Amino acid sequence: MTSPEFIPDDARAKRNVTILVLAQAILGSQMPMIFIIGGLAGQTLATNLCFATLPISLIVLGSMLAATPLSYIMQRYGRRTGFIVGTMAGAIGGAVGAYGLYLASFPVFLLGSLITGTYMSAQGFYRFAAADTASDAFRPKAISYVMAGGLASAIIGPQLVKVTVDAMVVPFLGAYLAVIGVNLVGSLLFVFLDIPKPPVPDADAPRGRTRLELLKTPRIAVAVICAMVSYALMNLVMTSTPLAVVGCGFEKNTAADVVTAHVLAMYIPSFFTGHLIARFGVEKVVAAGLIILAGAGAVALQGVNLENFFIALILLGLGWNFGFIGATTMLAGAHEPHERGRMQGLNDLLVFGGVTMASLASGGLMNCSGGTAQAGWTSVNLAMAPFLMLAGGALIWLAFRPKDA
Repeated sequence: MTSPEFIPDDARAKRNVTILVLAQAILGSQMPMIFIIGGLAGQTLATNLCFATLPISLIVLGSMLAATPLSYIMQRYGRRTGFIVGTMAGAIGGAVGAYGLYLASFPVFLLGSLITGTYMSAQGFYRFAAADTASDAFRPKAISYVMAGGLASAIIGPQLVKVTVDAMVVPFLGAYLAVIGVNLVGSLLFVFLDIPKPPVPDADAPRGRTRLELLKTPRIAVAVICAMVSYALMNLVMTSTPLAVVGCGFEKNTAADVVTAHVLAMYIPSFFTGHLIARFGVEKVVAAGLIILAGAGAVALQGVNLENFFIALILLGLGWNFGFIGATTMLAGAHEPHERGRMQGLNDLLVFGGVTMASLASGGLMNCSGGTAQAGWTSVNLAMAPFLMLAGGALIWLAFRPKDA
């Protein structure tokens, strides 16, 4: 962590990618755990079922609020410090959530969810950290490999839910205690991370573009829009999935299996997404992601049989992978190193702001539109259409824009 500047070094980048892959696998397992049980726990604690997914919404809101401070911490003190702050917040959030379940207090449970959002925000920076020391050629692959670490989290998280969800008298309490342990153990990985702190700029050094100037850059604007839409729509549908599966007569373990398939589909393609970007170009990969997301909605609207849930959620994960990794790669190549803290924090603030709105809408659409699980599930998937048109329109506009503009 002592190098004075960011000089591409793929040997160092590959070592860091290994650490970040392990972090994504171990620490990242808490996110599928919480997304599986958060809404179900909310149903048992909330007096109004319309607020059942509010715990998940508060996680995403916490992530949005933490994005800018965490970005500043990483810019000033280094990635390692920021990531350790994230794991400590994850442990504290798990502890407060567990205490809320013990007390049967929805407000305390929501507070724990809000704190957990700081971990979710820190995890979002893993993909940027992978690019810090990588060359231009290795950057998309580095980002993809780190995202691929989620493959293990897709297996570990749901299996931990199955083992712990009914392990104690208080429902879901065992799972939240497991979240605490995951954070404490996983934080040790960052001792081995070797990413230099950004150099402190001289007084006469260029300060880079302002946030507004960055957002006015067409390539950055389109990257942010596509990242927001890809992540928000994935969250919109995934948040409602356990409620829909259980509401349509299936077991909680079946809901966990559907989410497992979804998270596997989110991360398995990461082994080749970077290669696809390098071969076909980032814009085509993002476009493919948006088309696949539309396909997920179309399959979900065909019915509520178990195969519909599995196929729709697999497509949802694949579409998110192409759309989000592609948008991240587009963004990473569109700003200078000294603009990193400003732009990456702003990007995640906007992305998770959109995800927050999606998760809030998810509970309302699922539980308060039509009166049945089937009707709610239909509303959730229909809501995808206008946002897919927005992102697709932005991508088409970029493609037809004069290259020298």
